[in-house]
Amino acid sequence: MRSKPKKLLGALFAGLMMSGSVLAEPLKIGYSDWPGWVAWEIAIEKDMFKEEGVEVQFEWFDYVASMDAFASGQLDAVAMTNGDALVTGSTGGRNVMILINDYSNGNDMVVGAPGIKSIKDLKGKKVGVEVGFVGHLLLLNALEKNGMTEKDVELVNVPTNETPQVLASGQVDAIVAWQPNSGQALTLVPGSTRIYSSKDEPGLIYDVLAVSPSSLAAHKNEWTKVAKTWYKAVAYLNDPKTRKEAISIMAARVGIPADDYTAFIEGTKILSLDEALPFMKKAEGFKSLYGSTKIADEFNVNNKVYETKQDLDSYIDASIMESL
Repeated sequence: MRSKPKKLLGALFAGLMMSGSVLAEPLKIGYSDWPGWVAWEIAIEKDMFKEEGVEVQFEWFDYVASMDAFASGQLDAVAMTNGDALVTGSTGGRNVMILINDYSNGNDMVVGAPGIKSIKDLKGKKVGVEVGFVGHLLLLNALEKNGMTEKDVELVNVPTNETPQVLASGQVDAIVAWQPNSGQALTLVPGSTRIYSSKDEPGLIYDVLAVSPSSLAAHKNEWTKVAKTWYKAVAYLNDPKTRKEAISIMAARVGIPADDYTAFIEGTKILSLDEALPFMKKAEGFKSLYGSTKIADEFNVNNKVYETKQDLDSYIDASIMESL
């Protein structure tokens, strides 16, 4: 679903050309397979954008492809993690995070092979993880919380979508992945155990809607309507009367039985406006989008994802959420 590419492909020149012109309607938004973004499907299917009076065009992508499309100027906005917003911006796809959809609440996890029951059991062991990506950051956090560092384990660079098979092969003692890969690993390897997850560090990974600065400047009223529509969709998901239908809409979008998809939603804390607003305040640490993004920025620089620390203030605009 989500990863952290070191370089985004695509015609950045086209993106620069786009930034100098007024973007045409409808607003084009790229989204991909993550529960906090699949929830947009509720608004699409229930005609909530029409009710709010804003014209949008949602385009479905594989996650990395969505960021490529945004960086090349094909989209006005894209759904991505706060850390990936920095990566995208560092390679030329400047963006502003205007909305927090959710934070990962267990879907991102460290899965230990049979016999590995805790993070401390990983000392001297091999861990399969996509180095320099969001799972790597999760692992470092897990190690630090257990009085360990990266030097206490041997990292094996594994693409996230290959982690279940690598764990099953016995090449590593643990893997780091997110749903559905993490769940596949637990199913594929009898006796494997979730030994750490994003639920242990809420706010480590925020999922957001990031808009190009030019589109935000030209169409702020429309983006405000998009944000209002998002919270209508969240209310529809949270209402016991409509929750079953909402989950069915989401599950159908990704081709997963609704009963199975319910567990994915539980591992994703999809936020109402009242829940999200406190995270938009400036603060240190994971309880703030600013603090979490600062940690992600330091991680990216330390792991040479990009060379120079980003201007974090330019990436976050709380004004739309605060106006609702």
